[in-house]
Amino acid sequence: MDMHPWLPNIKYIEEMLKSIGVNSIDDLFRDVPEEIKLKKELDLDYKKPLSEYEIILKLQELQNKNKRLKMPPFLGGGLCPHYVPEVVKFIIKRSEFYTAYTPYQPEISQGLLQALFEYQSLIAELFEMEVVNASLYDWGSALAEAIMMANRINKKKTVLVPKLMNPYHKEVVKTWTYGKGIKLVEIPPNERGTIDVSKLESMINEDDVSAIYIQQPNFYGIFEDEIEYIVDIAKKKKIITIMGVSPLALGLIKPPGEYEIDITVGDGQELGLSLNFGGPLLGILATRWDGQLVRQMPGRIVGLTKDSEGKRGFTLILQTREQFARREKATSNITTNEALMAIAAAVYLSLLGRNGIKELAKEIYIRSHYAKKRLEELGVNTVYNGDFFEEFAVDFRTDYDIIHSRLLEKNIHGGLKLGKTQALFCVTEVHTKSMIDELIESIREVFSG
Repeated sequence: MDMHPWLPNIKYIEEMLKSIGVNSIDDLFRDVPEEIKLKKELDLDYKKPLSEYEIILKLQELQNKNKRLKMPPFLGGGLCPHYVPEVVKFIIKRSEFYTAYTPYQPEISQGLLQALFEYQSLIAELFEMEVVNASLYDWGSALAEAIMMANRINKKKTVLVPKLMNPYHKEVVKTWTYGKGIKLVEIPPNERGTIDVSKLESMINEDDVSAIYIQQPNFYGIFEDEIEYIVDIAKKKKIITIMGVSPLALGLIKPPGEYEIDITVGDGQELGLSLNFGGPLLGILATRWDGQLVRQMPGRIVGLTKDSEGKRGFTLILQTREQFARREKATSNITTNEALMAIAAAVYLSLLGRNGIKELAKEIYIRSHYAKKRLEELGVNTVYNGDFFEEFAVDFRTDYDIIHSRLLEKNIHGGLKLGKTQALFCVTEVHTKSMIDELIESIREVFSG
Protein backbone atom coordinates (compact mmCIF):
# COMPACT_ATOMS: atom_id res chain seq x y z
CA MET A 1 0.00 0.00 0.00
CA ASP A 2 1.32 3.45 -0.93
CA MET A 3 1.92 6.02 1.78
CA HIS A 4 -1.23 8.09 2.42
CA PRO A 5 -0.47 11.85 2.37
CA TRP A 6 -2.43 12.54 5.59
CA LEU A 7 -2.67 9.14 7.32
CA PRO A 8 0.75 7.52 7.08
CA ASN A 9 -0.16 4.81 9.62
CA ILE A 10 -2.58 3.23 7.12
CA LYS A 11 0.44 1.48 5.65
CA TYR A 12 0.81 -0.46 8.91
CA ILE A 13 -2.82 -1.45 9.54
CA GLU A 14 -2.18 -5.21 9.49
CA GLU A 15 0.80 -4.85 11.80
CA MET A 16 -1.20 -2.70 14.26
CA LEU A 17 -4.17 -5.08 14.27
CA LYS A 18 -1.87 -8.03 14.95
CA SER A 19 -0.17 -6.12 17.77
CA ILE A 20 -3.45 -5.48 19.63
CA GLY A 21 -4.82 -8.95 18.95
CA VAL A 22 -7.77 -8.38 16.58
CA ASN A 23 -8.36 -9.71 13.10
CA SER A 24 -9.91 -6.67 11.42
CA ILE A 25 -10.91 -3.06 11.91
CA ASP A 26 -14.54 -4.22 12.19
CA ASP A 27 -13.59 -6.13 15.34
CA LEU A 28 -12.85 -2.79 17.01
CA PHE A 29 -16.56 -1.95 16.71
CA ARG A 30 -18.03 -5.26 17.86
CA ASP A 31 -19.49 -3.58 20.97
CA VAL A 32 -21.76 -1.50 18.72
CA PRO A 33 -25.15 -3.26 18.27
CA GLU A 34 -25.61 -4.66 14.78
CA GLU A 35 -29.03 -3.07 14.34
CA ILE A 36 -27.59 0.46 14.45
CA LYS A 37 -24.62 -0.15 12.18
CA LEU A 38 -24.70 1.29 8.67
CA LYS A 39 -24.63 -1.68 6.29
CA LYS A 40 -23.78 0.34 3.20
CA GLU A 41 -21.33 2.94 2.02
CA LEU A 42 -21.94 6.54 2.99
CA ASP A 43 -24.08 8.34 0.45
CA LEU A 44 -21.51 10.88 -0.70
CA ASP A 45 -21.67 12.81 -3.96
CA TYR A 46 -17.98 12.18 -4.58
CA LYS A 47 -16.18 8.84 -4.76
CA LYS A 48 -12.56 9.93 -5.03
CA PRO A 49 -10.21 11.66 -2.60
CA LEU A 50 -10.45 15.45 -2.69
CA SER A 51 -7.70 18.02 -2.53
CA GLU A 52 -7.57 20.44 0.40
CA TYR A 53 -9.01 23.22 -1.77
CA GLU A 54 -11.87 21.00 -2.96
CA ILE A 55 -12.68 20.07 0.65
CA ILE A 56 -12.80 23.75 1.64
CA LEU A 57 -15.19 24.50 -1.24
CA LYS A 58 -17.38 21.57 -0.18
CA LEU A 59 -17.49 22.75 3.42
CA GLN A 60 -18.39 26.28 2.32
CA GLU A 61 -21.20 24.85 0.21
CA LEU A 62 -22.57 23.00 3.23
CA GLN A 63 -22.15 26.06 5.44
CA ASN A 64 -24.21 28.16 3.05
CA LYS A 65 -27.17 25.86 3.67
CA ASN A 66 -27.39 27.15 7.24
CA LYS A 67 -30.10 29.69 7.91
CA ARG A 68 -28.67 33.15 8.56
CA LEU A 69 -30.53 35.32 11.04
CA LYS A 70 -31.02 39.03 10.33
CA MET A 71 -30.41 39.89 13.99
CA PRO A 72 -29.38 38.20 17.25
CA PRO A 73 -31.97 35.67 18.44
CA PHE A 74 -34.62 36.62 21.00
CA LEU A 75 -34.37 33.12 22.40
CA GLY A 76 -34.63 33.10 26.19
CA GLY A 77 -34.00 30.29 28.63
CA GLY A 78 -31.02 31.36 30.72
CA LEU A 79 -28.52 31.91 27.91
CA CYS A 80 -28.83 35.16 25.98
CA PRO A 81 -26.68 36.82 23.31
CA HIS A 82 -24.29 39.49 24.54
CA TYR A 83 -21.57 41.48 22.87
CA VAL A 84 -18.07 40.08 23.42
CA PRO A 85 -15.34 42.74 23.04
CA GLU A 86 -12.60 41.80 20.58
CA VAL A 87 -9.92 42.22 23.24
CA VAL A 88 -11.47 39.35 25.25
CA LYS A 89 -11.17 37.02 22.26
CA PHE A 90 -7.62 38.22 21.58
CA ILE A 91 -6.31 37.69 25.11
CA ILE A 92 -7.75 34.21 25.66
CA LYS A 93 -6.26 33.11 22.34
CA ARG A 94 -2.75 33.84 23.59
CA SER A 95 -0.88 30.55 23.77
CA GLU A 96 0.04 30.85 27.45
CA PHE A 97 -3.69 30.80 28.29
CA TYR A 98 -5.22 28.93 25.37
CA THR A 99 -3.09 25.80 25.71
CA ALA A 100 -2.63 25.83 29.50
CA TYR A 101 -4.17 22.91 31.37
CA THR A 102 -5.89 23.53 34.69
CA PRO A 103 -2.96 23.36 37.13
CA TYR A 104 -2.46 20.58 39.67
CA GLN A 105 0.92 21.51 41.12
CA PRO A 106 0.50 24.17 43.84
CA GLU A 107 3.00 26.75 42.55
CA ILE A 108 3.37 25.97 38.85
CA SER A 109 2.67 28.60 36.17
CA GLN A 110 2.59 31.83 38.16
CA GLY A 111 1.03 33.71 35.23
CA LEU A 112 -1.95 31.38 34.94
CA LEU A 113 -2.42 31.29 38.70
CA GLN A 114 -2.36 35.09 38.88
CA ALA A 115 -4.97 35.33 36.13
CA LEU A 116 -7.25 32.96 38.05
CA PHE A 117 -6.64 34.87 41.27
CA GLU A 118 -7.74 38.05 39.52
CA TYR A 119 -10.88 36.25 38.31
CA GLN A 120 -11.67 35.12 41.86
CA SER A 121 -11.11 38.65 43.17
CA LEU A 122 -13.36 40.26 40.55
CA ILE A 123 -16.21 37.78 41.12
CA ALA A 124 -15.84 38.17 44.90
CA GLU A 125 -16.21 41.94 44.52
CA LEU A 126 -19.14 41.65 42.11
CA PHE A 127 -21.01 39.14 44.31
CA GLU A 128 -19.73 40.62 47.60
CA MET A 129 -18.85 37.08 48.66
CA GLU A 130 -15.57 36.18 50.36
CA VAL A 131 -14.37 32.95 48.74
CA VAL A 132 -14.62 32.12 45.02
CA ASN A 133 -13.31 29.04 43.21
CA ALA A 134 -12.01 28.75 39.64
CA SER A 135 -14.14 27.20 38.27
CA LEU A 136 -17.03 24.88 37.35
CA TYR A 137 -18.74 23.80 34.14
CA ASP A 138 -21.96 25.84 34.20
CA TRP A 139 -24.73 27.19 36.41
CA GLY A 140 -26.52 23.85 36.66
CA SER A 141 -23.46 21.88 37.80
CA ALA A 142 -22.46 24.69 40.20
CA LEU A 143 -25.93 24.49 41.75
CA ALA A 144 -25.67 20.72 42.05
CA GLU A 145 -22.30 21.10 43.77
CA ALA A 146 -23.76 23.68 46.18
CA ILE A 147 -26.62 21.35 47.08
CA MET A 148 -24.21 18.47 47.70
CA MET A 149 -22.06 20.81 49.82
CA ALA A 150 -25.09 21.53 52.01
CA ASN A 151 -25.87 17.81 52.26
CA ARG A 152 -22.31 16.99 53.34
CA ILE A 153 -22.42 19.71 56.01
CA ASN A 154 -25.77 19.03 57.68
CA LYS A 155 -26.53 15.49 56.40
CA LYS A 156 -30.11 16.51 55.57
CA LYS A 157 -31.82 15.46 52.34
CA THR A 158 -34.57 17.95 51.40
CA VAL A 159 -33.84 21.03 49.29
CA LEU A 160 -36.51 23.68 48.69
CA VAL A 161 -36.36 25.16 45.19
CA PRO A 162 -38.61 27.69 43.39
CA LYS A 163 -41.11 26.19 40.98
CA LEU A 164 -40.02 28.91 38.53
CA MET A 165 -36.31 28.06 38.68
CA ASN A 166 -34.51 27.25 35.42
CA PRO A 167 -35.79 23.77 34.48
CA TYR A 168 -32.53 22.91 32.71
CA HIS A 169 -30.59 23.57 35.91
CA LYS A 170 -33.07 21.41 37.78
CA GLU A 171 -32.50 18.49 35.42
CA VAL A 172 -28.74 18.80 35.89
CA VAL A 173 -29.20 18.77 39.68
CA LYS A 174 -31.35 15.65 39.48
CA THR A 175 -28.67 13.91 37.42
CA TRP A 176 -25.78 14.91 39.69
CA THR A 177 -27.61 14.01 42.91
CA TYR A 178 -29.10 10.75 41.62
CA GLY A 179 -28.73 7.94 44.14
CA LYS A 180 -27.80 10.27 47.01
CA GLY A 181 -31.30 10.45 48.47
CA ILE A 182 -31.53 14.21 47.95
CA LYS A 183 -35.11 15.37 47.33
CA LEU A 184 -36.08 18.62 45.57
CA VAL A 185 -39.36 20.15 46.78
CA GLU A 186 -40.86 22.99 44.74
CA ILE A 187 -41.99 26.26 46.31
CA PRO A 188 -45.06 27.57 44.44
CA PRO A 189 -45.08 31.10 42.98
CA ASN A 190 -47.51 33.95 43.61
CA GLU A 191 -49.21 36.04 40.91
CA ARG A 192 -46.09 38.21 40.49
CA GLY A 193 -44.02 35.13 39.62
CA THR A 194 -41.93 35.26 42.81
CA ILE A 195 -41.64 32.79 45.69
CA ASP A 196 -44.87 32.58 47.70
CA VAL A 197 -43.44 33.16 51.18
CA SER A 198 -46.72 32.21 52.87
CA LYS A 199 -46.38 28.71 51.38
CA LEU A 200 -42.66 28.65 52.10
CA GLU A 201 -43.13 29.18 55.84
CA SER A 202 -44.97 25.90 56.29
CA MET A 203 -42.46 24.04 54.11
CA ILE A 204 -39.42 25.40 55.92
CA ASN A 205 -40.61 24.00 59.25
CA GLU A 206 -39.77 20.47 58.12
CA ASP A 207 -36.88 18.98 60.12
CA ASP A 208 -35.09 17.46 57.10
CA VAL A 209 -34.61 20.67 55.08
CA SER A 210 -30.95 20.97 54.14
CA ALA A 211 -31.01 24.08 51.96
CA ILE A 212 -33.24 26.59 50.24
CA TYR A 213 -32.44 27.85 46.74
CA ILE A 214 -33.35 31.29 45.40
CA GLN A 215 -32.85 32.22 41.72
CA GLN A 216 -32.38 35.95 41.08
CA PRO A 217 -33.90 36.69 38.63
CA ASN A 218 -35.81 33.45 38.09
CA PHE A 219 -36.33 31.52 34.84
CA TYR A 220 -39.09 33.94 33.81
CA GLY A 221 -36.75 36.90 34.38
CA ILE A 222 -38.69 38.02 37.48
CA PHE A 223 -36.80 39.65 40.36
CA GLU A 224 -37.39 38.03 43.76
CA ASP A 225 -38.45 40.70 46.28
CA GLU A 226 -38.60 38.84 49.61
CA ILE A 227 -35.01 37.67 49.85
CA GLU A 228 -34.23 39.28 53.23
CA TYR A 229 -37.26 37.59 54.77
CA ILE A 230 -36.45 34.20 53.23
CA VAL A 231 -32.83 34.34 54.43
CA ASP A 232 -33.93 35.40 57.91
CA ILE A 233 -36.31 32.47 58.45
CA ALA A 234 -33.79 30.06 56.90
CA LYS A 235 -31.07 31.15 59.33
CA LYS A 236 -33.41 30.75 62.28
CA LYS A 237 -33.90 27.12 61.21
CA LYS A 238 -30.16 26.65 60.49
CA ILE A 239 -30.96 25.98 56.84
CA ILE A 240 -28.20 26.70 54.30
CA THR A 241 -29.13 29.41 51.78
CA ILE A 242 -28.09 29.14 48.13
CA MET A 243 -28.66 31.92 45.61
CA GLY A 244 -28.29 31.60 41.86
CA VAL A 245 -27.75 35.00 40.28
CA SER A 246 -27.23 36.43 36.81
CA PRO A 247 -23.96 38.41 37.08
CA LEU A 248 -25.00 41.34 34.88
CA ALA A 249 -28.19 41.84 36.89
CA LEU A 250 -25.94 42.83 39.80
CA GLY A 251 -25.50 46.16 38.06
CA LEU A 252 -29.05 46.92 39.25
CA ILE A 253 -29.76 44.82 42.34
CA LYS A 254 -28.18 44.00 45.69
CA PRO A 255 -25.44 41.34 45.54
CA PRO A 256 -25.84 38.02 47.40
CA GLY A 257 -23.28 39.00 50.03
CA GLU A 258 -25.51 41.83 51.28
CA TYR A 259 -28.18 39.25 52.08
CA GLU A 260 -25.61 37.09 53.95
CA ILE A 261 -26.27 34.21 51.56
CA ASP A 262 -24.20 31.09 52.38
CA ILE A 263 -23.45 29.88 48.84
CA THR A 264 -23.84 31.76 45.57
CA VAL A 265 -23.82 30.18 42.09
CA GLY A 266 -24.22 31.52 38.58
CA ASP A 267 -22.93 31.37 35.02
CA GLY A 268 -20.20 33.51 33.52
CA GLN A 269 -21.47 33.04 29.97
CA GLU A 270 -22.70 36.62 29.86
CA LEU A 271 -19.27 37.83 30.98
CA GLY A 272 -17.46 37.56 27.68
CA LEU A 273 -18.34 34.10 26.35
CA SER A 274 -19.97 33.64 22.96
CA LEU A 275 -22.98 31.37 22.47
CA ASN A 276 -21.92 28.29 20.57
CA PHE A 277 -24.43 25.42 20.46
CA GLY A 278 -24.51 25.08 24.25
CA GLY A 279 -21.03 26.01 25.37
CA PRO A 280 -18.51 26.45 26.64
CA LEU A 281 -20.06 27.96 29.75
CA LEU A 282 -18.58 28.98 33.10
CA GLY A 283 -19.93 27.82 36.42
CA ILE A 284 -19.46 30.31 39.26
CA LEU A 285 -19.48 29.26 42.92
CA ALA A 286 -18.76 31.49 45.93
CA THR A 287 -19.25 31.21 49.68
CA ARG A 288 -19.06 33.19 52.89
CA TRP A 289 -15.82 33.00 54.89
CA ASP A 290 -16.90 29.94 56.86
CA GLY A 291 -14.63 26.95 57.45
CA GLN A 292 -17.35 24.37 56.86
CA LEU A 293 -18.42 25.95 53.58
CA VAL A 294 -14.92 26.60 52.24
CA ARG A 295 -13.64 23.09 52.97
CA GLN A 296 -16.57 21.57 51.11
CA MET A 297 -16.11 23.72 47.98
CA PRO A 298 -15.23 21.92 44.73
CA GLY A 299 -12.84 23.23 42.11
CA ARG A 300 -9.60 25.14 42.33
CA ILE A 301 -8.88 27.98 44.76
CA VAL A 302 -5.85 30.16 44.07
CA GLY A 303 -4.28 31.94 47.03
CA LEU A 304 -1.93 34.94 47.31
CA THR A 305 1.24 34.44 49.39
CA LYS A 306 4.92 35.36 49.62
CA ASP A 307 7.84 33.21 48.49
CA SER A 308 11.04 32.48 50.41
CA GLU A 309 12.45 35.82 49.27
CA GLY A 310 9.43 37.78 50.44
CA LYS A 311 8.11 38.39 46.91
CA ARG A 312 4.47 38.08 45.96
CA GLY A 313 3.47 34.65 44.69
CA PHE A 314 0.39 32.58 43.90
CA THR A 315 -0.41 29.01 44.85
CA LEU A 316 -3.23 26.49 44.83
CA ILE A 317 -4.69 26.01 48.30
CA LEU A 318 -6.87 23.38 50.01
CA GLN A 319 -5.28 20.65 47.92
CA THR A 320 -6.51 18.05 50.42
CA ARG A 321 -9.94 18.20 48.74
CA GLU A 322 -8.55 16.99 45.41
CA GLN A 323 -9.24 13.63 43.80
CA PHE A 324 -5.55 12.76 43.59
CA ALA A 325 -5.37 13.12 47.38
CA ARG A 326 -8.72 11.76 48.58
CA ARG A 327 -9.86 9.70 45.59
CA GLU A 328 -13.60 8.95 45.81
CA LYS A 329 -13.97 11.12 48.95
CA ALA A 330 -12.73 14.23 47.16
CA THR A 331 -14.97 17.27 46.81
CA SER A 332 -13.16 18.46 43.67
CA ASN A 333 -13.06 16.71 40.30
CA ILE A 334 -12.51 19.60 37.89
CA THR A 335 -9.89 18.62 35.34
CA THR A 336 -10.81 20.49 32.17
CA ASN A 337 -9.61 23.88 31.04
CA GLU A 338 -12.58 25.81 32.42
CA ALA A 339 -9.80 28.11 33.62
CA LEU A 340 -9.75 29.65 30.14
CA MET A 341 -13.40 30.66 30.50
CA ALA A 342 -12.64 32.19 33.91
CA ILE A 343 -9.87 34.26 32.37
CA ALA A 344 -12.27 35.49 29.67
CA ALA A 345 -14.67 36.62 32.42
CA ALA A 346 -11.82 38.37 34.24
CA VAL A 347 -10.84 40.28 31.11
CA TYR A 348 -14.48 41.23 30.44
CA LEU A 349 -15.08 42.45 34.01
CA SER A 350 -11.84 44.43 34.05
CA LEU A 351 -12.91 46.19 30.84
CA LEU A 352 -16.37 47.16 32.09
CA GLY A 353 -15.48 48.03 35.65
CA ARG A 354 -18.01 48.99 38.32
CA ASN A 355 -19.67 51.76 36.31
CA GLY A 356 -19.66 49.85 33.04
CA ILE A 357 -21.64 46.96 34.52
CA LYS A 358 -24.20 49.38 35.94
CA GLU A 359 -24.60 51.11 32.57
CA LEU A 360 -24.87 47.81 30.70
CA ALA A 361 -27.44 46.40 33.14
CA LYS A 362 -29.50 49.58 32.84
CA GLU A 363 -29.37 49.37 29.04
CA ILE A 364 -30.53 45.74 29.07
CA TYR A 365 -33.33 46.60 31.51
CA ILE A 366 -34.56 49.50 29.36
CA ARG A 367 -34.46 47.55 26.08
CA SER A 368 -36.23 44.48 27.47
CA HIS A 369 -38.97 46.65 29.00
CA TYR A 370 -39.33 48.51 25.71
CA ALA A 371 -39.89 45.19 23.92
CA LYS A 372 -42.51 44.18 26.52
CA LYS A 373 -44.29 47.52 26.08
CA ARG A 374 -44.37 47.12 22.29
CA LEU A 375 -45.78 43.59 22.61
CA GLU A 376 -48.49 44.85 24.96
CA GLU A 377 -49.52 47.30 22.23
CA LEU A 378 -50.38 44.21 20.15
CA GLY A 379 -52.55 42.86 22.96
CA VAL A 380 -49.91 40.39 24.13
CA ASN A 381 -49.74 40.11 27.92
CA THR A 382 -46.91 38.95 30.17
CA VAL A 383 -47.44 35.69 32.06
CA TYR A 384 -46.37 37.23 35.40
CA ASN A 385 -46.54 40.87 36.45
CA GLY A 386 -43.40 41.13 38.60
CA ASP A 387 -40.50 43.38 37.60
CA PHE A 388 -38.01 41.61 35.34
CA PHE A 389 -34.56 41.76 33.82
CA GLU A 390 -33.48 40.67 30.33
CA GLU A 391 -36.09 37.92 29.92
CA PHE A 392 -39.88 37.94 30.11
CA ALA A 393 -42.63 35.44 29.30
CA VAL A 394 -45.63 36.42 27.19
CA ASP A 395 -48.89 34.75 26.23
CA PHE A 396 -49.96 35.27 22.61
CA ARG A 397 -53.30 33.51 23.19
CA THR A 398 -52.77 31.81 19.86
CA ASP A 399 -50.58 28.95 18.67
CA TYR A 400 -47.01 30.16 19.13
CA ASP A 401 -45.67 27.62 16.63
CA ILE A 402 -47.40 29.61 13.86
CA ILE A 403 -45.85 32.88 15.04
CA HIS A 404 -42.42 31.30 15.45
CA SER A 405 -42.41 29.69 12.00
CA ARG A 406 -43.49 32.96 10.36
CA LEU A 407 -40.69 34.79 12.16
CA LEU A 408 -38.18 32.20 10.95
CA GLU A 409 -39.38 32.78 7.39
CA LYS A 410 -38.21 36.36 7.90
CA ASN A 411 -34.90 35.10 9.38
CA ILE A 412 -35.89 36.25 12.87
CA HIS A 413 -35.61 33.82 15.77
CA GLY A 414 -38.34 34.42 18.35
CA GLY A 415 -38.58 33.37 21.97
CA LEU A 416 -38.37 29.98 23.66
CA LYS A 417 -41.67 28.12 23.48
CA LEU A 418 -43.06 27.44 26.98
CA GLY A 419 -46.48 26.12 26.11
CA LYS A 420 -48.92 26.13 23.23
CA THR A 421 -49.41 29.90 23.39
CA GLN A 422 -46.53 31.12 25.58
CA ALA A 423 -42.89 31.99 24.91
CA LEU A 424 -39.92 33.38 26.82
CA PHE A 425 -38.22 36.31 25.09
CA CYS A 426 -34.74 37.63 25.77
CA VAL A 427 -33.65 41.20 24.96
CA THR A 428 -30.13 42.47 25.68
CA GLU A 429 -27.70 45.19 24.61
CA VAL A 430 -27.23 43.50 21.20
CA HIS A 431 -30.88 44.08 20.27
CA THR A 432 -31.22 47.59 18.89
CA LYS A 433 -34.47 49.56 18.91
CA SER A 434 -34.85 48.99 15.16
CA MET A 435 -34.45 45.23 15.66
CA ILE A 436 -37.10 45.19 18.38
CA ASP A 437 -39.44 47.29 16.21
CA GLU A 438 -38.96 44.91 13.28
CA LEU A 439 -39.76 41.95 15.56
CA ILE A 440 -42.98 43.66 16.67
CA GLU A 441 -44.03 44.55 13.11
CA SER A 442 -43.37 40.98 11.99
CA ILE A 443 -45.59 39.64 14.80
CA ARG A 444 -48.23 42.24 13.88
CA GLU A 445 -48.25 40.88 10.32
CA VAL A 446 -48.87 37.36 11.66
CA PHE A 447 -51.81 38.63 13.75
CA SER A 448 -53.30 40.46 10.78
CA GLY A 449 -53.30 37.25 8.76
